Amino acid sequence: MDLKGHAVSPLYLLERFDVGIVHLDAERRVLGMNDFARRVLPVDEKQPFDRLVLSFHPERSQPKVEFLLDQAAQCPVANPPPMTMIINIPERVLLIKVTRIADGAGRPSGYVLVFYDITELVSSDDSARAATARRRLQKIPTVVQQRIVLVDADDVLCIHSDGHYTHVCTVQGRHFCNLNIGDLEARLDPEQFMRVHRGHIVNLRAVRQLRREDGRLLIEMHPEMPPIPVSRSSASALLERLGVPVGAAGRPA
Repeated sequence: MDLKGHAVSPLYLLERFDVGIVHLDAERRVLGMNDFARRVLPVDEKQPFDRLVLSFHPERSQPKVEFLLDQAAQCPVANPPPMTMIINIPERVLLIKVTRIADGAGRPSGYVLVFYDITELVSSDDSARAATARRRLQKIPTVVQQRIVLVDADDVLCIHSDGHYTHVCTVQGRHFCNLNIGDLEARLDPEQFMRVHRGHIVNLRAVRQLRREDGRLLIEMHPEMPPIPVSRSSASALLERLGVPVGAAGRPA
C-alpha cells in the first residue's frame, strides 16, 4: 500500500489497515489472536499461547508493554482511556492499544491488545535493500496526548535517549517517542544520521557548528538547544563524515 506523497483521511486509514488482535486473560496470558496477528507476530518461534504476554515480546520492549498493561489495569473498566504505544520488531513498526474487558457482572476478566502495522506510513520501501537491511524510517512516530504524530526524518535535528524511550528534537520542539535509541539508530538512514554518543543521534545535515570545551567535542544544532557531547570514540568519525579537518574542530570560529 503506497500512501506516501498523498493526503489521506483517518477514515481511509481505518478502512485500509488490517488490525491485529490478541486476547489475554486476567493474569496476562495469551488466550488467542486473529489471523493477521498470527501473520505479523513470530508465533511459530515464540509459541505464546497460555504464556505471559511479556514473554512474547523482545526484551527491550517488555518494560513498555508491561507499563501499558499496568496503566490499563488501573483504569475503571467502564471508562478506559486509549492506552497507546509504539514498539519496533524486526521489519515492523506497530502501534499498540490495550484495553481491559469485563464479564457480565462487570468484573475485570482480561485484556484485549489491538495493534496496527504502521510500517508503510513511516518507512521507505527500498526493495533492493529489503533482503539485507530494515526499511529506513522516513517518518518517526511520536506520541502527543495519546495521538500519534509522524515527524519527517528530514525535520529532525537530533534524538536523545531517555531510558527505554527517546525525545525527538525539531525546530518546533521536543517530541516523545516510544522507540528506544537503538531501534531508531538501526532504522534511520546512516548516510544522514549518526549516533555520536551513547545517548545522542544527530542529523548530520543539520549540524551548525562544532567546538571544543575542556577537551570535549560538542555539536551545536540550534541556538536554543544545549550543545550535544560527542564521545571520544566517535569524534574522528564525525569529523570525517562532516569533511572537517581534525585540527579545525579545535579552533572554532
